Amino acid sequence: MSVSPLSRLKEVAVSGRYSPKENFSISWQSPSNIALVKYWGKKSGQLPATPSLSMTLDKARTTTRVDVAFDAPRKGLLSVNGDPDHPFLPKMQMLFDWLSCGIPALNGITLHAVTSNSFPHSTGIASSASGISAFALCLLTISCRILNLELSGDELMHMASYAARIGSGSACRSLFAGYAVWGETSCLSGTSDEFAISSAAFVHPDMLTLHDAILVISGKPKSLPSTQGHQSMEGHPFFSNRIIQAGQHLEEALRALSANDFEKLCSVAEREALTLHALMMSANPGTLLMKPSTVEVIGLVRDGRKNGLPLFFTLDAGANVHVMYPDASSAEVEKYISEVLKPLCEDGRVIFDRCGSGPVMLNEPMPSHDCFSS
Repeated sequence: MSVSPLSRLKEVAVSGRYSPKENFSISWQSPSNIALVKYWGKKSGQLPATPSLSMTLDKARTTTRVDVAFDAPRKGLLSVNGDPDHPFLPKMQMLFDWLSCGIPALNGITLHAVTSNSFPHSTGIASSASGISAFALCLLTISCRILNLELSGDELMHMASYAARIGSGSACRSLFAGYAVWGETSCLSGTSDEFAISSAAFVHPDMLTLHDAILVISGKPKSLPSTQGHQSMEGHPFFSNRIIQAGQHLEEALRALSANDFEKLCSVAEREALTLHALMMSANPGTLLMKPSTVEVIGLVRDGRKNGLPLFFTLDAGANVHVMYPDASSAEVEKYISEVLKPLCEDGRVIFDRCGSGPVMLNEPMPSHDCFSS
């Protein structure tokens, strides 16, 4: 086992070299990410069964503020958006409890979180990834302030990736600009099952401007929570072959990103998306998350490509479709999306997004919103 990325923080924490502070608030905005090589199935310790590759998004993001009090009688994480029984609180509580074990100072404070999304939650647009990564950054920034410890930006993101995995596996990939790889692989040095690393330095500049139009086929929460989906891979008859396939697809995708080979990336991403849903459908019990409009959009994306448009689709664990295309062709592809694909979306909703630059710490106070409002 490698040295924990949190070791420096824990060394200061256990020394007791800190004192109570005045109450304060910390706010972070963190993006979602779309996996091009999927994370589906895990080992004990919240570790991935296969490596995954994702593109960090820009507009699909979660904004989270954590209010910290030292003088309140009750300690711990008490509410999310004023609700002590908020459905997202258990994931946040899991991360808070895990960090508190190594950073005792967190046990002496009271936290209230206020959080909102720029997109519908639990619909296959990785709201847990953006939400948990934002919360992890808040907790680590709070810890540093209490402990009078300064970290570099790279060190903070490395720690946050390691910690965020505990609350949501895919959250560990949202801490980096461009593209991130999570899971140990011989394809890229420095990879680990315990945290993600940036692969942007190996990516062709044109691939860092890739667009992603998120077609909201359904804004309703998906019927299969990701936790149950990962569990369904245990004993799955096809999963051993999936492990081999994921490694091969990761190598192909990294080569495509480096060489600016859009056609190769298209081929890998679409195979990955369909494999993910095939695994869900063939599990016991099987789950079908695609809607009729999902399938229709997939067909129309392929029709557009046959007619010369550079675009491809990918899917997360939900009905919504991500349509990806290069910046140089954005005008013609977005015209096709608006005229042909948008009518198939719920209320005509499309989120035009693109490859993003990662999390941002906010200085301005965050207004109170309903969690994951659309």
